[in-house]
Amino acid sequence: MARRITTGLVLLGALLGWAADSAAQTVKHYRFSYDQPKNTGYGLAAEIFANKLAELSKNTMLIDQYPGAQLGQEPQVLQLVKSGDIDFCISSSANAATLSPQSGVMSLHFLFKSEDHLKKSLADPRLADAFKRMMDETVQGAHVIALATLGLRSMYSKREIRKIDDMKGLKVRVQATATEDMMFPAYGAQTVHMPFGNVYTSLQTGVVDVAENGVNVYLVNKHYEVAPVLSMTEHEANNCLIWVSDKLWASLSAEQKQWVLGAAAEVRGFHSVWVPEHVIAFDREASGSRPPGVYVFEDQDRFLGILRVQKTVLP
Repeated sequence: MARRITTGLVLLGALLGWAADSAAQTVKHYRFSYDQPKNTGYGLAAEIFANKLAELSKNTMLIDQYPGAQLGQEPQVLQLVKSGDIDFCISSSANAATLSPQSGVMSLHFLFKSEDHLKKSLADPRLADAFKRMMDETVQGAHVIALATLGLRSMYSKREIRKIDDMKGLKVRVQATATEDMMFPAYGAQTVHMPFGNVYTSLQTGVVDVAENGVNVYLVNKHYEVAPVLSMTEHEANNCLIWVSDKLWASLSAEQKQWVLGAAAEVRGFHSVWVPEHVIAFDREASGSRPPGVYVFEDQDRFLGILRVQKTVLP
């Protein structure tokens, strides 16, 4: 009898051990949403995050990517992340202002002197940590795990933007932040809010005269077809955030959280060196590297005179 009990306990222990090992090896899939095509900087960031997370978790945490606004535009996706219906997403720091208006600080014009200044600033852990703390204090339901950059934003239209006077009366598509609503009217322009997916048609039909974004986004989304003049105003940072749902975060073990943070750190580290290679690849001086009909206007003074206007509208 005692032998049977002992044998039973051994078998029970073996089964429990097998069950524990099996649970540890359970593969889970997580939804990761962003509103740009996969061959943009957003897609590159998502791919780096997914690959590093799979590596650290030994393929037990796998990312399913949903690019191109398949699950909604950024403001809608941010709400779905807060509710726990989407696990991860990328949003611009500007559109994150729909959750925390303070995020709009990154949209102040000429906050960064150059792309090199921007890269160095975002690579500084003190800035990233301060920004993440600010978001934690002002947002419930979602958590920022990485701050990255895709460079500087510039304006594109059917006309050149050489000076402030060129902006007067023009309708400019802006993101969902009050900061841009303050900056562009200071130049005499009108702001128009709309989802990114409507920008191409709105430029084509004249609903807006001007849009602004990074060169990568301008090219990949073929906005040059309806706005062939790219004025390199470099007026605003094109920063982005990686978010995780608090619902998912609370369900993760301490080890899994470290894997997620490790993957997020990989994105931040990579983007600190990604921007200049992209700009070089565009090669502004070689017309053969551009789509036909695209004209790039660069002013070394970077939209001369705007800094004076900025001083009049900021406290």
